[in-house]
Amino acid sequence: MVGESGNVSSGASVRFSRLLVLIAIYGFVAHVVPSPDGVSGEDWRRVGVFFATIGGLMLQPMPGSQVVLVGIVGMLVAGGLPIDRALSGYSASSVWMVLIAMLMSRALRDSGLARRVALWFIRAIGRTSLGLGYALHLTDLTLATGVPSITARSASIVFPIARSVSGLYKSHPGASSALLGTFLMTCMYQGSVISSAMFFYSSAANLLLGDLAAEYAGVTITWTSWFVAGIVPGIVASVAVPYLVYRLTSPELKQTPAAAEFAAERLAELGPIRGREAIVGGVFIGLIVFWVASSYVPWLSPTLVAFLGITALFLTQALTWNNALDERSAWDVFIWYGGLLMMGGVLNETGVTALFAEWIGSWFLGASWVVVFLWALLIYFYAHYFFASTTVHALALYPPFLALLVNLGAPAPLVVYSFVFINNLAAGLTHYGTTTSPVIFIEGYVSLKEWWRVGFYASALNLVIWLPVGMLWWKVLGLW
Repeated sequence: MVGESGNVSSGASVRFSRLLVLIAIYGFVAHVVPSPDGVSGEDWRRVGVFFATIGGLMLQPMPGSQVVLVGIVGMLVAGGLPIDRALSGYSASSVWMVLIAMLMSRALRDSGLARRVALWFIRAIGRTSLGLGYALHLTDLTLATGVPSITARSASIVFPIARSVSGLYKSHPGASSALLGTFLMTCMYQGSVISSAMFFYSSAANLLLGDLAAEYAGVTITWTSWFVAGIVPGIVASVAVPYLVYRLTSPELKQTPAAAEFAAERLAELGPIRGREAIVGGVFIGLIVFWVASSYVPWLSPTLVAFLGITALFLTQALTWNNALDERSAWDVFIWYGGLLMMGGVLNETGVTALFAEWIGSWFLGASWVVVFLWALLIYFYAHYFFASTTVHALALYPPFLALLVNLGAPAPLVVYSFVFINNLAAGLTHYGTTTSPVIFIEGYVSLKEWWRVGFYASALNLVIWLPVGMLWWKVLGLW
């Protein structure tokens, strides 16, 4: 009892200390640092609230949604923001889009369709350990076409399957992980960040990036435009990165015929697709088709497509309301995403982002935009060592880097698409790079040293692929 009481007291002390740090961040920015010329005192206090909120999402004295709600109150009280403006983020179509798509991902899991997809790939190419790595990545890649959460895909669907396959060969956390588990877990995670980079609706952060691109650069991103821009470097990375991980982690087991046999047995037990699973599969395929069509049909917005999809699932009871309410991560994302979207807009309205871009631009007077562009990409990529969320990384750095490069004459589409891809790929660096990584790391299959070592080598390979190959492909597409 004394130990438990001490732990609770220690935890409360840590949370209180972190809250004090956030108050200090706000006070320092809003009341110690002089406001730039042209920025009013009220706007500068809003900037202070913004930085304190970003600090809160990094230090996490409380869950992220609570941090954002406190930040909204700060915008109201300290920043004098009208209540309608403070809550405007929750009326944005992209926020509802993420919520609905994440609810639909619950139907994919509950119906068993997501697991069936994984078993298909394992049966087809899972007779070697490298083939298993590709099978897990292809599963994640398939789901990434319309599941806007790396956690819902990788942590909730693909990771349990990877763990089951490892267990099939007695490869468990600890000494036996080198048999197969270390490779599978590392390969699965490094593949998941590529999946997130290849599809627009694969991550809540991606939709935020899309909103920011429209606001700061006037570039409209659609499901189709993102897919086309990412397809060539994405395919190259999907082939090269799992093989690199295979070479770096070198599983002791090279042949895994039992995994393919296990998948075949499970599929035989499942039988043909029918009932609820067939409904979910039909809705999911329909979503992709209509999302592609929405790029060409003005009245068919992506959010309308999402609403049609969730309606079909509710009407057929392929997804019940109780199950939708149980999908806590979806409602959690809705709260913090809407708040952060509003704060990003408020920051832009203060003019601080443009001033920051002008200040950074003064360092590169006379330099070609190409030189600044390449340096900015590297800085942005490796700055993720300091972030535990691709969303926070995007909100903090994407607008100023975007403004900087566009002001220097860099083609806006090139800047927009290169940075949205980099924002996802950077998550592979660390064991805290995004919400999925701690879930996998804490299991103990991969050591801290191994995770960071593979993360760095994978980052270098991704940059080598996505910059030269990407630049050539984007030139063909006319992005620059």
